[in-house]
Amino acid sequence: MTENTAGLAPIARALISVSDKTGLLDFAKGLAERGVELLSTGGTSAMLREAGLSVRDVADVTGFPEMMDGRVKTLHPKVHGGLLALRDNAGHLVAMEQHGIEPIDLLVVNLYPFEATVAKGADYDTCVENIDIGGPAMIRAAAKNHAHVVVVVDPEDYAKVLGDMDQHGNKTCPKFRRKLAQRAYARTAAYDAAVSNWLAGAIGDAAPRRRAFAGTLAQTLRYGENPHQSAAFYTDGSVRPGVSTAVQHQGKELSYNNINDTDAAFELVAEFDPDEGPACAIIKHANPCGVARGATLLEAYKAAYDCDRTSAFGGIVALNRVLDAATAEEICQIFTEVVIAPGADDAAKTVFAAKKNLRLLTTDGLPDPTSPGLAYRQVAGGFLVQDRDNGVITENDLKVVTKRAPSEAELADLLFAWKVAKHVKSNAIVYVKGGATMGIGAGQMSRVDSTRIAARKSADMAEALGLAEPTVKGSVVASDAFFPFPDGLLTAAEAGATAVIQPGGSMRDDEVIAAADDAGLAMVFTGQRHFRH
Repeated sequence: MTENTAGLAPIARALISVSDKTGLLDFAKGLAERGVELLSTGGTSAMLREAGLSVRDVADVTGFPEMMDGRVKTLHPKVHGGLLALRDNAGHLVAMEQHGIEPIDLLVVNLYPFEATVAKGADYDTCVENIDIGGPAMIRAAAKNHAHVVVVVDPEDYAKVLGDMDQHGNKTCPKFRRKLAQRAYARTAAYDAAVSNWLAGAIGDAAPRRRAFAGTLAQTLRYGENPHQSAAFYTDGSVRPGVSTAVQHQGKELSYNNINDTDAAFELVAEFDPDEGPACAIIKHANPCGVARGATLLEAYKAAYDCDRTSAFGGIVALNRVLDAATAEEICQIFTEVVIAPGADDAAKTVFAAKKNLRLLTTDGLPDPTSPGLAYRQVAGGFLVQDRDNGVITENDLKVVTKRAPSEAELADLLFAWKVAKHVKSNAIVYVKGGATMGIGAGQMSRVDSTRIAARKSADMAEALGLAEPTVKGSVVASDAFFPFPDGLLTAAEAGATAVIQPGGSMRDDEVIAAADDAGLAMVFTGQRHFRH
């Protein structure tokens, strides 16, 4: 990159046109106090004038009034010429003089609130009207000419501009202008991405020719999954309750792995409607190690913990109801990284206050497991995009394929196990009994191995709890994808499972069904699988 030789650039004239007026008055007053002439448009101009500041309307500069409901006001050579003119180019200076173009040294613009309009569920025409045209055009022009022009798109940079001016005698330095230019182009890129993705959804194009994603920095992280990897956390502007919208009440800053695991935990516990009872999910390395319902949150937590106490140490706890003191006291009995819940009462917060390293996060609600959305993952040379897995199965969707139908209790546990299996890395096997997981097998190359591992964990916990037999005895089992052979199903039966829920669809379904009948199992097909990689 060639070093910028323009040096310090004076600020004599600023054009201000903003939708978000946060902090604007103090900034504008600061500019005026430093002798900067203010130009502005519409509502911004009126606001500044009411505050007692001297402001020139852009319409007076261009000689054209704002028209077409404000759609046309800054798209004019006297604006863009003032932003794009190279101050050290003799030809540009001559053109400016010939056409009466005054230089604009500082541009302050933030865009129409398109993302917020979409998030509110506005209709198509309202969303279209909130697509900014003049703003991005000016931002890009000023950013291109950052050798001479300062461009500001975020209110949090207002004080920095005044500080840089004070440091350099009402001028700005090249390094600072380049940094702001980068932020400006990132903002217009994010804005265009939001518009294009919304429009793709509005017209039903699931695979548009070009797809762009953007985010706003929420925090830099100490490192990524491992200490040698740098990392940062970005938010995408959506309002889905979760780790990105949560309030952190205590504890040290979240790490990359904390954020990833907390998201997995909260998305899982949201599968269980709080109106149908308290639920708890404990996550370790993005996989559940225990999930349960109970009459109280305390009961739900204890049952989830008793599925795999070893893995729960240092895990993430997610709850579907407001955290209470009794549950908080129990959680504090072991080391826990993060607790996330829709809320926490004052007594619970007091309990956690003694655990300085435990992070407590609360949200305004639970994410809707049925809502649409996109999920994406990087691969070499590109990225994969798919719909969020928002598939939900109810009792009416199930097909009984064995001679014996599941009992009412088995059916409830089968549906519970299915919800959990959706959030377990494939190949996934989940044993459930009495509304609680008894064993979870995750991420194995062989479904039989997942079945065995889950049963083995149950046996280990039974020994630790002093039980006479493994907890999977009398349980039901869920498989995220079909059993390709009877062996996995028979392994589950040998472990003590009495009923099975699986998608079906294997070439050998008849063999698997026959094996289930021979073993006295009840089995239902969902017709839907939940691979998770």
